[in-house]
Amino acid sequence: MTSLQTQESLASTLPTNLPATFMKEITADFNSERELGRSVFGIVYKGVLPETEGNRMIAVKRLAENSPVPAGKTFEAEVTNLMALKHRNVVELVSFCHEAQKKVVQHNGRYVIVDVIESCLCYKYLPKGSLDKHLYADTTSMNWNTRFKIINGICHGLHFLHKELDGPLVHMNLVPSSIWLDDNWVPKIADFGLSRLFGQEQTRMYTVNVKGYK
Repeated sequence: MTSLQTQESLASTLPTNLPATFMKEITADFNSERELGRSVFGIVYKGVLPETEGNRMIAVKRLAENSPVPAGKTFEAEVTNLMALKHRNVVELVSFCHEAQKKVVQHNGRYVIVDVIESCLCYKYLPKGSLDKHLYADTTSMNWNTRFKIINGICHGLHFLHKELDGPLVHMNLVPSSIWLDDNWVPKIADFGLSRLFGQEQTRMYTVNVKGYK
């Protein structure tokens, strides 16, 4: 089976909404050794699917607990719309998790039970990782032709998001860590729908106020 066929099969066989327990299982309980990268919106982990799915891998972005969704919107509906977007230079969203859970926390010296929302976005796994790792850690892997190819692909992806949809998707945090690369150095824009998912004002607050992330 070719890589393309494997990816198409993955998108068609995974359930749309995955349970939080499954997210923890495939990421080894969000183990730091599985971390692929991070952004102002959350941490990306390598998820290894079970044998029934052929031990394939997906990229799991775990969003901050109780990430706010604007009034009048639902997480499931917005993510489902984002999953329908297909473009060569946009990372494909294949599944998600959005589940309320009980959590014990300490408050004013007492342990209390609170409701938290576990939200994850599941993308196709891209072996070369994010662009920042190659720009800052491996300066010899990309010649000028490859760099131009990446720049050109990013421009095509942005044109698609800004001009070819019913309503423009404004990224608001396009940085090297949000550009992922496939085996052929084709760039894919990640985090492309979070401004729509959380609202532009909330997204702006994330990008301005969160420190220590690339």
